[in-house]
Amino acid sequence: MKGSTAVLLYRAAQRLRRAWIVALIAAGGLAPGTRGAASEPQALAQALQRKYDTVRDFSTDFVHSYQGGVLRKTVTERGRLLVKKPGMMRWAYSGEDQKVFVSDGRKMYSYIPADKQVYVGSVPSDDQASTPALFLAGKGQLLRDFVISAGALPSGAPAGTTALKLVPKRSDGDYEWLALVVDEASLQLRMLVTGDKQGGQSTFAFTNMKENVGLSDREFTFRIPRGVDVVTDTPR
Repeated sequence: MKGSTAVLLYRAAQRLRRAWIVALIAAGGLAPGTRGAASEPQALAQALQRKYDTVRDFSTDFVHSYQGGVLRKTVTERGRLLVKKPGMMRWAYSGEDQKVFVSDGRKMYSYIPADKQVYVGSVPSDDQASTPALFLAGKGQLLRDFVISAGALPSGAPAGTTALKLVPKRSDGDYEWLALVVDEASLQLRMLVTGDKQGGQSTFAFTNMKENVGLSDREFTFRIPRGVDVVTDTPR
């Protein structure tokens, strides 16, 4: 029973992470822009895409809060995120759990030390990729892949920010919408919000974001610890 529960929780986390990847890579470490660019959703999306095309890697601290959904509770966690194109990322959570989620561009690893299990999945190929996976591979386009509109600012949004709502044009089983909250003057990403099909809402608040810092591929190497079970999430 414990193993089955862990698998269900892992798959739910995988769905959330794929949604996060889309907007995080698209908007990570945006350069200064203009207030005019932030005033129109299409213009803002174009500015984000232009900057996204120049971002090779980025790092940021985050606070992650999840509310509602199947679990019907609120969870708040903190951590550090590293991303490098094409398709590499490391989510390292602080706190007691010390969860780590890593993609080396070929394989994705999820490790929660208390469970003594590592879940391993393959990064989808281009012809099998959903919109989130295409962004993970560095090939997504905001204007091409999403219906874009002005979004409502979430609770806790900093002053002087604006929100952009993204609804995937191609139906996705993992999430319904994304919202980017960016500073109107600098276009720096402040928050990311995702809504899932179970009614849950996941919110990330970012600080200390830095782009093109020259991250090494070694940051995205995951070594399976001794004494843990390895569970392969084989695509259907």
